[in-house]
Amino acid sequence: MSQTAAGIAAGVLAREIGAGARLIRWLEESDPRGRDALALIYPHTGRAHLIGITGPPGAGKSTLTNALISEQRKRGRRVGVIAIDPSSPFSGGAVLGDRVRMQTHALDTDVFIRSMGTRGQLGGLSRATFDAILVQDAMGYDVVIVETVGVGQDELDIVSLAHSTVIVSVPGLGDEVQAIKAGLLEAGDLFVVNKADREGADALTRQLELMLHLREQTRPHAWKPPLMHTTALTGQGVAALTDALDEHLATLKASGAFTQCLIARNRHMFDSLLRDLAAQHILAAASAQPATAALIHAMQAGQIDPYSAATQLVACMSLQFP
Repeated sequence: MSQTAAGIAAGVLAREIGAGARLIRWLEESDPRGRDALALIYPHTGRAHLIGITGPPGAGKSTLTNALISEQRKRGRRVGVIAIDPSSPFSGGAVLGDRVRMQTHALDTDVFIRSMGTRGQLGGLSRATFDAILVQDAMGYDVVIVETVGVGQDELDIVSLAHSTVIVSVPGLGDEVQAIKAGLLEAGDLFVVNKADREGADALTRQLELMLHLREQTRPHAWKPPLMHTTALTGQGVAALTDALDEHLATLKASGAFTQCLIARNRHMFDSLLRDLAAQHILAAASAQPATAALIHAMQAGQIDPYSAATQLVACMSLQFP
């Protein structure tokens, strides 16, 4: 396998898992070859159905993802998975808990599972998740499932990437409403009560039904999010969930929203990358300013506050910000 950007890009388009894994690694490590290869494969993206699986820790997201892979494969679809794991505090890499739970698909050449560490990134995703989605999309996977690390109410980056966002809840967490209210409730396209055979599933269902009813009253949409019940460990309800995902995809394509999701996702990433690159250039330029060292010394001595120091440095650089 060629180690050049062009060689790896050709391997990705030829659906070689080794090439895809290498390219994702380059992109995670900010290797310049990764960016060059990504530019070559980008015209071949935009076809996969991107499914986000999110919810609080302990909801059974990994087990549900594993069951969804099996159901999608029964329907003849090639499946890519990006499993976002917590980062190791020592190596910075993924802990690989999700990969362990999906070992049943390890030998299936039509399934590509990639674990990625968050590396301190908020939002329940890894910094390179968008890039990994593009790689698996270009490799011709019909479905790309992104499983988040386990989110809170304000960690909803998956909504900016996925066509269909599945919010997974589970009875027995204590305050079930806390896990599903606010941002999570607004973001979901499909809601799942997993481990539905547990005590408390009926009460959680009633709470969700009430909150979804209130959502519909205040923010009606053409698509009404279904409330599904699954027991992922046994596979119960997974076929019905896959049917609902197919229906949501058909609705998106019929309304033109599928294309709009792609446009919005690319714009979101453009804005994010532009912000990061601009910040890097501004910080580098600021560090080179003669006034920087003096301002930092004055700040450390308590002679000036950080806000005033930053404002003065921006003025020295002839930059204008509100």
